[in-house]
Amino acid sequence: MRIGMLTGGGDCPGLNAVIRAVVRKGILHHGDEFVGFMEGWRGVLDDVTMPLDLQTTSGILHRGGTILRSSRTNVKKISGGFDKCVEVITKHKLDCLIALGGDDTQSISLALVERGVKCIGVPKTIDNDLSGTDACFGFDTAMGIATEAVDRLHSTAEAHNRVIVCEVMGRDAGWIAITSGIAGGADVILVPEVPIDMDEVCRLLKARWDAGKKFAIVVAAEGAKLPEKDQIAVGDKLDSFGHVRLSGIGQMLAEEIEKRTGYETRSVNLGHTQRGGTPSAFDRMLATRYGIAAIDLAHAGNFGRLVVLKGTQITDIPLAEAIAATRTVGADLLHVMKGLQPKG
Repeated sequence: MRIGMLTGGGDCPGLNAVIRAVVRKGILHHGDEFVGFMEGWRGVLDDVTMPLDLQTTSGILHRGGTILRSSRTNVKKISGGFDKCVEVITKHKLDCLIALGGDDTQSISLALVERGVKCIGVPKTIDNDLSGTDACFGFDTAMGIATEAVDRLHSTAEAHNRVIVCEVMGRDAGWIAITSGIAGGADVILVPEVPIDMDEVCRLLKARWDAGKKFAIVVAAEGAKLPEKDQIAVGDKLDSFGHVRLSGIGQMLAEEIEKRTGYETRSVNLGHTQRGGTPSAFDRMLATRYGIAAIDLAHAGNFGRLVVLKGTQITDIPLAEAIAATRTVGADLLHVMKGLQPKG
């Protein structure tokens, strides 16, 4: 087979592990040929490629980022975009296109499937919010980085009798915030799924002070917001999929906490630190398993599907099902979080 591959949307640790697994099994077991499109869907539109073979994918398992680079190019917003994609895919005589990405990227895959292109999706979103799968690669690494940051913030907060607010990624789902917050022993955890109650935030902080602990850690997802308020963004510019760049909830919370409690409060935004660097062993394994599953689907002729993790097993679901809804933090983890906090 001749197979195309691309990585779309934000980068995350583990992308290279998927690419490597697909290429290695495809070449070593099937004699496949591969075409790598550069910078996501932009590479398909502009026909910018690189060869993917055993040499170009050697030594990339542990590397962060993506050798194919990425972009947030939205084919839907480009006049004649889908026709151009089909033209380029046909030019390269591709039997299949494997797209690594989240719901935005996979929405383009689905639209191409509806136009007769044979596509297979691999779930990639560092927020861990793609529906239909129990885990996306990259999330474990981000969670570990955020947890280490929270661990480090404890000592400096204690040294200065401060509250420190740590802002982490999570636009519509608070997976990174709630897992790193619980694992790191944060005193308050704020997620997009539950509107921020400033009275409750201050009650929890005051309870800690009253118990003799004169410092505290608050972990907030970037998409957390006050009731009836919009998420806090940097400017009003939208990306090609209609998303604003979120940032600033940590600083807003720090200012409001200090105003209401009198406790000295600082904020830190982990930002792209969570995306970068070496993927964890778990993410390398998960990404590799996804890559093998994707090439297996291609040779089985099962197109228009997304490889997913269910429990401990890799399986697959229709692309349409995967992008139908956002996978949000459930009541089980919210219950764990509440169980560690003083009752009101």
